[in-house]
Amino acid sequence: MTALSSFFQTSKRHLLQCVVGLAAIGGMALALAQTPAATPSRGAPDRAQMAERRIDHIIKEINGTPEQKTKLTALAQAAQKDMMPLREQLQTARRQGMALLSAPTIDRVALEKLRSEQTQLMDALSRRMLAHMADAAEVLTPAQRSQLAEKMKARGERGGHGGRGERGHGHHGMGGWWR
Repeated sequence: MTALSSFFQTSKRHLLQCVVGLAAIGGMALALAQTPAATPSRGAPDRAQMAERRIDHIIKEINGTPEQKTKLTALAQAAQKDMMPLREQLQTARRQGMALLSAPTIDRVALEKLRSEQTQLMDALSRRMLAHMADAAEVLTPAQRSQLAEKMKARGERGGHGGRGERGHGHHGMGGWWR
């Protein structure tokens, strides 16, 4: 292997680790923005509690500091605040889509308009998620990001999230009305 090809192999590996790490960090915001709302009758933890537990877990895995935990928690809360209205709008659009599809007459123009609106909402949600991931990544050291990326890669390879693996699909609350 030449020095140049070795360099590119190493660069690709580091890039992959960074991307996976950023995705893992983004999961914190996703947890906040997309966890089903708690209801007293279900006894489910609220979004903030779930995010706090996920952040605790990540901080322990990467030997993070209390200061990092505080910063990540604040970032996740801000992301939740920004993304919650978008999520609610997507839920409303899903209900509208179901109503349009169950109507006696199918209004294709209204369906297309709704699809277009949902695409814009999902794009806005995606932009905010990316901004949160970058903000959260800046809180961690390069070594911590790499460590987190390796852990997330291993988790995906062994079928994390109940055995669904990297291609698994769980409920994320962002899907369109066509789900």
